[in-house]
Amino acid sequence: MEKSPDAFRTISEAADELDLPQHVLRFWETRFATIKPLKRGGGRRYYRPEDVMLLKGIRHLLYDQGFTIKGVQRILKDQGSRYVIAVGEGKSIDDIMPMLDAAEDAENQALTTQPTNSPPGGRVLDQEDRDKLSSVLKELLDCKRLLERAREN
Repeated sequence: MEKSPDAFRTISEAADELDLPQHVLRFWETRFATIKPLKRGGGRRYYRPEDVMLLKGIRHLLYDQGFTIKGVQRILKDQGSRYVIAVGEGKSIDDIMPMLDAAEDAENQALTTQPTNSPPGGRVLDQEDRDKLSSVLKELLDCKRLLERAREN
């Protein structure tokens, strides 16, 4: 009998689905903080559907795209787990870009609306400085998008 797509998976089921040995999944848990299966009595692991999708994305980046563990850690830190899940589902960078744009817009909004009363280093930023920083951030994000598109081709 086949499990529902929403059902939790044991480590052996997840490993079979990903075509990986179980010890690789255990190792990845030590390297990627975002992998957090539910653990029951005796340490038995149960992977949520989102965990399995994230693992698929990590597998794709490591094995198919040739990233290192540090590279995937960086992607998870910079882009988030949703990006890695989307990559694992085979979505192209064009499919993912609207999601990234929305996240970046939220980051830009947070940057430009932060209070100026206690910035790091004790320096108060005036509106002109914040506008400059926002502009530089936008240019950097545009460069990042170009690099991602180039990597896809």
